[in-house]
Amino acid sequence: MSVSGNTPVADIGVIGGSGFYELLDDAEEVRIGTPYGPPSDALMLGTVEGRRVAFLPRHGRGHRIPPHKINYRANLWAMRSVGVRQILAPCAVGSLRRELGPGAIVVPDQMVDRTSGRIQTFYDEGAVHVSFADPYCEHGREALLKAAAAAGIEAVDGGTMVVVEGPRFSTRAESQWFAAAGWSLVNMTGHPEAVLARELALGYAAVALVTDLDAGIDAAESVAQEEVFKVFAENTQRLRRVVLDAIGMLPESNDSPSARALDGMTLPIDLP
Repeated sequence: MSVSGNTPVADIGVIGGSGFYELLDDAEEVRIGTPYGPPSDALMLGTVEGRRVAFLPRHGRGHRIPPHKINYRANLWAMRSVGVRQILAPCAVGSLRRELGPGAIVVPDQMVDRTSGRIQTFYDEGAVHVSFADPYCEHGREALLKAAAAAGIEAVDGGTMVVVEGPRFSTRAESQWFAAAGWSLVNMTGHPEAVLARELALGYAAVALVTDLDAGIDAAESVAQEEVFKVFAENTQRLRRVVLDAIGMLPESNDSPSARALDGMTLPIDLP
């Protein structure tokens, strides 16, 4: 499928993480070029609950791209290029709290950036300072929580996700430090994805699946990639159900603060 002109072909985007390489059945594939290079993979376009949806595997199909090498700018630009204005972002996380064990689903409401060296803005010129006090879209968070409740799936409302550079996991001292700060989850991809979405005035909400207790929380164990992927695979259908059901619960028009993030600003670039 080709996309041309300014005709939107999807209004909702889903950016999936580890073990979440497919979402839509019988979807159409479209490849999008961007000023920032190619996105992680082709977009898959389909219809869910009467809404047009664009899905993108964050790491590429087959998990080809490590977290610090993902072209986050291209991914978000591609989404906006096809008309997307609201994004749901399922992701895998480690837990910094014992009560959030493997299999727990969390809809975070705050984020801390501990990455380094990643390009995290579209605006290298001019004075464009977006508000990021509340990094996740209120409409997206509400839809995810309602979808989980309706499906009988317990989802924790709120929590701070600290995003680390990766691709290594945290040391015990680091995870103990994060936990002592009161943070709940640790992840490798949530930043700059969320802030780049805000810079394009896209609503963005993460939904996190806990795959492990982080190294400093469980003194007897450490995090292993094999176990992370195993837990994610065992819970993918639960997470998929929440995301798909949430799509139908998103408002037709997003008038949240996220959508108004660029109001009144003079931008140094033309948005798609």
